[in-house]
Amino acid sequence: MLTNSTQKSALVTGASSQIGHFLVPRLQAAGFAITALSRHPPQNSTGINWQQADLLNFSFPITQAYLFHLAPLSLLPPSLNETSLKRIIAFSSTSCFSKSKSTDPKERAIAAQLIEAESVLSALDISWTVFRPTLIYGCGLDKNVSFIAQFIRRFGFFPILGEGKGLRQPVHADDLAQAAIQASLTTKAVNKAYNLSGGQTLSYDDMVNSIFQQLGKTPRLVKIPASIFKLLVHSLSWMPAFSHISTAMLDRMNQDLCFEHTEATQDFGYAPRAFKLTDVAHSGSKKWKYVL
Repeated sequence: MLTNSTQKSALVTGASSQIGHFLVPRLQAAGFAITALSRHPPQNSTGINWQQADLLNFSFPITQAYLFHLAPLSLLPPSLNETSLKRIIAFSSTSCFSKSKSTDPKERAIAAQLIEAESVLSALDISWTVFRPTLIYGCGLDKNVSFIAQFIRRFGFFPILGEGKGLRQPVHADDLAQAAIQASLTTKAVNKAYNLSGGQTLSYDDMVNSIFQQLGKTPRLVKIPASIFKLLVHSLSWMPAFSHISTAMLDRMNQDLCFEHTEATQDFGYAPRAFKLTDVAHSGSKKWKYVL
């Protein structure tokens, strides 16, 4: 464990991401000196050194003791062994498991890329921890819960392929932020990878029903045959808001995507909250914010 206060300096990559939205203020509250990298840094942020940077062309000198890598794992900065880093906390995804046998070649490529990136990280001569979250939500920047909310608001219903009974464990981005700090300050999490799921397991249709209710709408789940559903996906794919969806993604509505987080609880006290939306608001940018 690093105890010297002068060593509590942190570099956060992907700091404008949904996890970064919660991690940066948590690090600040914990007494870290923070340098936050983002392609689109905020205009004003007291006490935080925001730097505009694109990790595809990384040239930023790393002098910090901690690296919280929230950007895609494949964009891990190069030559990390030559820096002053003592600790790396990085985020992968359970997609490395759930998409490895996808019918969509793009999704299989994503899974392979995650596995390769984890391998590169584990070979570093620096203490590391990898987190593999399940379905992340929390501040309107995700393409899962927020996408469902936006679809419901726009169309007044949500399409379900089959029964929509595949199990989900949505995890709040703030719980992941807290886990990152907890893991960084204990030797028990050194050189380990953890699956981090949410505190509640529910079926896909129950998750959608919950979002309907929090929007103040009566649930309208429309069960659609696979052939019609695939036609719907193709017809929406030209719209930027729906360009990320695929038929493989929709097939997973009926697959269980559950992962234990027991080891994380034992090693650093990980205790995720249940999926229960208590406040929903939207801004002019049509981004949804969920506050639990």
